[in-house]
Amino acid sequence: MKARDKVIVVTGGGNGIGREIVLNLLEKGASVAAVDVNEEGLKETVKLAGDQQDRVSIHVVDITDRDAVGALPGEVINHHGQVDGIINNAGIIQPFINVNDLDYEKIDLVMDVNFNGTLYMTKSFLPYFLERPEAHITNVSSMGGFLPVPGQTIYGASKAAVKLLTEGLHSELKDTNVNVTVVFPGGVGTNIMKNSGAEGTRESKNDEGKAHKLLSPKEAAEIIIDGMEKDEYRVLAGKDSKMMDRLYRLVPKRAAKMIADRLG
Repeated sequence: MKARDKVIVVTGGGNGIGREIVLNLLEKGASVAAVDVNEEGLKETVKLAGDQQDRVSIHVVDITDRDAVGALPGEVINHHGQVDGIINNAGIIQPFINVNDLDYEKIDLVMDVNFNGTLYMTKSFLPYFLERPEAHITNVSSMGGFLPVPGQTIYGASKAAVKLLTEGLHSELKDTNVNVTVVFPGGVGTNIMKNSGAEGTRESKNDEGKAHKLLSPKEAAEIIIDGMEKDEYRVLAGKDSKMMDRLYRLVPKRAAKMIADRLG
């Protein structure tokens, strides 16, 4: 689905990849409903939109609040007159600690934001998408959604759930006007650790691009939107994601060991 003249909802639009997705969509001629829990971040996104900000609406919503999410389609349609797509980008990671040491409060939060938030947004908007001439759902999973990362096991489980949810939706909607894409970013240079409250925890030897160049949020956004516009089934964002996808398909145990060894 081409972005021009479409109305697209973007979660996590107040920072990082989400902000860059909003700005890229505006450049392509779309109108955008930017969703985030951080109102100041959303206002900064609008400011960065410059003379295109008249095509942006901001919605301060906690995507784990099912009732608030359920009211969102009406708000978007009231503002823009229609809604044609969604990019479920919002997500958090966990502290870099093993499951044995991770408390249930953090486990619940990661699953609620990453999986339930994506599910609530998808179910709330899907009935409206089915009434459009064409529509698109893009869900952002993670390289950690197909490859185990020690210390991020719950995060990976939440993103694996997003993966299968999206692939299942693709099959269910194959004979409709709604296309579905799942995205697997590798390493991206964002503030996700800070925004997730996971600072000060164990970091990979690859952090900060020491062993490989991280994608910038802008580069990741371009790849995600290109995948949407081409109606791709799955999108691997970054050389590391592409490499590990191939390796994990061929020799999964070796690929898992490689990641574990990098994390020390």
